[in-house]
Amino acid sequence: MGAPDIAISKPRKKRVRQFDPAAFLAAAGLGRKIVDLQKKQIVFAQGDPAEAVFYIQRGKVRLSVISPSGREATIAILGPGDFLGEDCIANSHTQRIAAATAITVSTVLKIDKKAMVRTLHEQRALSEVFVSYLLSRNFRIQEDLVDQLFNSSEKRLARTLLLLSQFGKDGASEAVSPKISQETLAEMVGTTRSRVNFFMNRFRKMGFIEYNGKLMVNRSLLSVVLHD
Repeated sequence: MGAPDIAISKPRKKRVRQFDPAAFLAAAGLGRKIVDLQKKQIVFAQGDPAEAVFYIQRGKVRLSVISPSGREATIAILGPGDFLGEDCIANSHTQRIAAATAITVSTVLKIDKKAMVRTLHEQRALSEVFVSYLLSRNFRIQEDLVDQLFNSSEKRLARTLLLLSQFGKDGASEAVSPKISQETLAEMVGTTRSRVNFFMNRFRKMGFIEYNGKLMVNRSLLSVVLHD
């Protein structure tokens, strides 16, 4: 009798787990931790060492700058899906050029600079998400600059209200959340509080906005932005 055939099993290939950017930005891990913030809590101050990138999971965060004379100006209101402090990725930026403050109860993911840089190099999926965000943010900054240079303060206020209400998601009326003071709106628009008050009253009388516990922005406000 001949020797029985012996079946040799081939070693199974290990499945390589595919990197998921959403999962990476949703949970704590090596070089990153979840931070819960109370309203008015400082995320980082202007001039602080730039050592981490933050990703907003929930809530709203205000970016502001303070001039040498002590004048403060709001430059952006950011929400879920936005990054904060991403300028630290550039080696030339060792200090924060702006301050970040939670304006609602918020949750952010703090990612150490080294961990962020390493993951961007190793994981193309995260790089694509991050670069797409930066390009979108850069486009928004260019739009803001054009707005400041060529549009009236009334148009700038209308555009700011539409952006804050995240207008365009479904075309319906949206509440500006959180409640934004007229002083903050004036800082964002680049005008005075009295002018903001004047235009807000005009928008309300024309039915563009409504006050009902919250500031509701109606689709019709878009006509102010589009009107020459």
